Order: sequence, then structure tokens, then C-alpha cells
Amino acid sequence: MDDEEARTRLLDTAEELFYAEGVQAVGMDRIRTGSGVPLKRLYRVFPAKEALVEAYLDRRDQRWMTSLRTAVAAAGPEPAAAAAAVFDWLAEWFAEPGFRGCAFLNAHGELGAGPAGVREVVRRHKAQLRELLGEVAGPGATELADRLMILVEGATAVASLDPGPAPALRARDMAELLLVRSGSR
Repeated sequence: MDDEEARTRLLDTAEELFYAEGVQAVGMDRIRTGSGVPLKRLYRVFPAKEALVEAYLDRRDQRWMTSLRTAVAAAGPEPAAAAAAVFDWLAEWFAEPGFRGCAFLNAHGELGAGPAGVREVVRRHKAQLRELLGEVAGPGATELADRLMILVEGATAVASLDPGPAPALRARDMAELLLVRSGSR
């Protein structure tokens, strides 16, 4: 097993365990055992748990944002269609087995003012999401984008307590009203 294979195995295991159980509840021993990566190689690839948490969140950010951007792009340039695509995508995500809310806010909530690198990944993810919502809202629609962000985050929080598509669908309805009110529809 080379370092790249070890990295992939470690990240796959970390993502499964950290998302399901929380960052603090999962020790490096469980990551090592679950991944089958020898201890020496684990610490060569990720010298500290913080580095593994950052890499897990970075990888999740890339996958999550790429998937969401693809859904929005497929909807076309009209703000109403693009906004509907955001919330339809969220509805699918919320209905996935094992959905536990936003991995970024979960990690931030657990670690608080903890590792600066983890905080930076969380901030960067949220900034990218806000940027995408700005694109959805259209040029000069900063306030609309901020409101869409609140709807996305609120729907995600509600769904983390009561998984399923309903929170996203309700948020989509509210987004449609905001778009009508703003004249973007």
C-alpha cells in the first residue's frame, strides 16, 4: 500500500466515522483499524488528527460543492430555476440514509474555537456556498443571496433533526416567494 492508497482509505474511514459519530468521538485508533492502514503509515500521511479532520472536510467540500454546482448549472441561468435546483438538491441530500446535517457546522460545533485549520475549512466552505447563492440570485442581488443562505442553512438544521426532504421543499417555496418579491422571477 502506497501513501496515496493509505490516504484514500483513511479519508474514506474518517468521513464515514466522523460524519456518523462526530470528530471528538472517533479516535485515531478507530480510523486506523477501520481503514486497515498501519499506524506508522497513518501518522506519516496525517501527522495529527487535526490534519485528518481538515483533509476530510476539504474533500467533503469539494464533492459537495461540485455536486451542487452541477445541479445548479443544469437548471439554467434563470434565478428561479437555479434556486429551485439548490433546494431540490438539498431535498435529495436530506433524504439520504445516514444524513446528519452539515458536516462543517457539526465539526465547528464540536471543536468551537479549536484548530484554526478546521475553522478555516468551515469558513471557506460557507463562503463558497454563499458565492454560489450570489450567482443564483444574480448580479447586485446581495440581500437575496444572503436570504437564500439563511434558507439553506435553516433547512439543513431542521433536516438534521427530522431527516427527509420536507425542510428543503418548504425552503424552496420560501425562496420562490423571495424571488417574486425581489423581481428576480
